[in-house]
Amino acid sequence: MRTSTSIFEPSSAGVDRPPTECAPGSGRGGPGWSLTAAATVTGVFLLSNAATPLYAHWQSVWGFDSGLLTVVFAAYMVGLIASLVVAGRLADRFGRKAVLVPGLVAAVVSSVLFLGAQDVVWLLAARLLAGVAVGAAVTAGMAAVVDLAPARRRRTGSLIASVSMVFGAGLGPLLAGGLAAASRRPQTLVFSVVLGVELAALAVAIALPLKRPAAPPPRRPVARSGARLFVWPSPPRRNRRELRRGIGAFGPGLAATSFVLSLGPTVLNSVGVSGTLAAGAVVCAMFLAATGVQFALARLTTRTHLVLSSVAAVAASVLVVLAVTVAPTAVLAISGFLLAGAAQGLGQLAGLSLIAAHVPADKRAESNAVLNIGGYVPAGVLAVLTGYASDAFGLPTAVALFGAVLAAAALTALAALAAVGRRAGHQRTAAAAEGE
Repeated sequence: MRTSTSIFEPSSAGVDRPPTECAPGSGRGGPGWSLTAAATVTGVFLLSNAATPLYAHWQSVWGFDSGLLTVVFAAYMVGLIASLVVAGRLADRFGRKAVLVPGLVAAVVSSVLFLGAQDVVWLLAARLLAGVAVGAAVTAGMAAVVDLAPARRRRTGSLIASVSMVFGAGLGPLLAGGLAAASRRPQTLVFSVVLGVELAALAVAIALPLKRPAAPPPRRPVARSGARLFVWPSPPRRNRRELRRGIGAFGPGLAATSFVLSLGPTVLNSVGVSGTLAAGAVVCAMFLAATGVQFALARLTTRTHLVLSSVAAVAASVLVVLAVTVAPTAVLAISGFLLAGAAQGLGQLAGLSLIAAHVPADKRAESNAVLNIGGYVPAGVLAVLTGYASDAFGLPTAVALFGAVLAAAALTALAALAAVGRRAGHQRTAAAAEGE
């Protein structure tokens, strides 16, 4: 097996590329600090999915339908996108900590809102702020993990950052499901614990050895330069091809896991699996699959990660559709959920690896924002449409439509990769012929 961060031209096997410039905001760093920064990302993602096992409880207590449930879920996407639009650029300009610390303050406030929630409006506000916090974590937090990694281990830093995200995303539902099953007041117990985690993550973020980057020479008036911070994020022009490939794999995988986070408990109920602990355990298993597959296949090429992510997304959609239509069994549904996790994990690792290998450090956080916007926007839209389609046409039809769209997107990404591979092969053949 070989390791490469280039899609079609492998680098030296097993060796990470040395950085070509200093990362903005990086301090003294080291493996320990890289892992410590990863803990803040895990803490924020623990919050992001902690509510999933409680949705059915809130639905029964407050009486709202699946459509409104997916709107609550999508409020997180709105906060996330709003945060991503500015967080990456701010983190590259003012340093990772300037974005990560306020993001964790938003996570603390979100936890307080969940803790005291009285109706759906509280949930909407809490989910919105959770999205803001996640936007800070996936830009400044994950860039900080890479920045603090040893200089010759940037790809390892990408792996740590990616794993910290999916580990937190899986730990939240398992923790919440277990605590909820053990308490008569699940909301109070779950979010008291989550609030403690977020306060600890905030303290850790403040202590990280991240320095503010040296200010670049002014090229334009201050007012215009400041206004530039609030334009839509974009990667360097020469790196847009890598970002498109990363999004092509990451997007379908993220849409699949977003579906599980919003309507997964409903699907499980339809195949005879009920209860907050069961829902939390299944969602946790999905994200453990996302984590484990990244470690298990870490030494494969980035191109292989892209291909396997798309294949897993297609297989996940097929299994889940079968589970809610012609073969309603828990084995099929859970297998589909696990493949959804694998699709997200591999697509995310591929996208982050491409950014770490090709994008200059002073545009890395902004490029992380672009990768996540490209994944989360379609994931949020699909989740809401599927929720309302479920109310209008029934769960089987809604899931079948969702699966068809997801499979089509993943197959399109595969076809695009194959076309690029053929072009690269033709170019190598032509170059070899000229050399003879």
